[in-house]
Amino acid sequence: MTEISKALDAIMERVREDFASKNLAREKALPLCREAIRFSANAIRAVHRDDFTTARELAGKAGSQLAIAKQSLVEHEDIYHAGFVHDSQKEFAEASITLALISGGELPTPESLDVELPAYLNGMGEAVGELRRHLLDTLRSGDVERCEDWLRAMDEMYSVLVTVDYPDAMTGGLRRTTDSVRGILEKTRGDLTLSVQQRRLEQRLQEFGGKLGS
Repeated sequence: MTEISKALDAIMERVREDFASKNLAREKALPLCREAIRFSANAIRAVHRDDFTTARELAGKAGSQLAIAKQSLVEHEDIYHAGFVHDSQKEFAEASITLALISGGELPTPESLDVELPAYLNGMGEAVGELRRHLLDTLRSGDVERCEDWLRAMDEMYSVLVTVDYPDAMTGGLRRTTDSVRGILEKTRGDLTLSVQQRRLEQRLQEFGGKLGS
């Protein structure tokens, strides 16, 4: 065996060991992240049913899965930043922020959720869409004042997100999320304004009809 062959064998042995270790870590983390996404999605569904207890339990399970996944990738930062962890953290942040805002809880921080900043910010943007859904449900019940609170919260989150002016490679594509938030906000404001105007018109017609009948 030549010296070059020996050197190549030694190099490839280290390569195989490194790749095998990374693959094992990835295979452990990937299903955990998928479970976290599933728990987060179900937590959001529970929030819209006003089942906040179940939502908290599911969000807690999602956070636990992500913590294990993060620990399994502590020596493999390249795999940690490959994309699937970001996606699962984003869904978890979305569920946690949605739960906090709708249930009247304290807004979670990136640190309290143990998620990366890009995932947190994108999750916040996604939560705006969930607030729109809840606002429309509330609007159908006639609670306009509460709807205005939701719209104000949506507006405040957009006002924060639009100030994050950094490359998409740093923010996880936040610009696209923020653009979507702007469209959701404008549409929701229009829907709420139209509904308020219709209700005022109906009220005036009722008052006018009452005067004619008296």
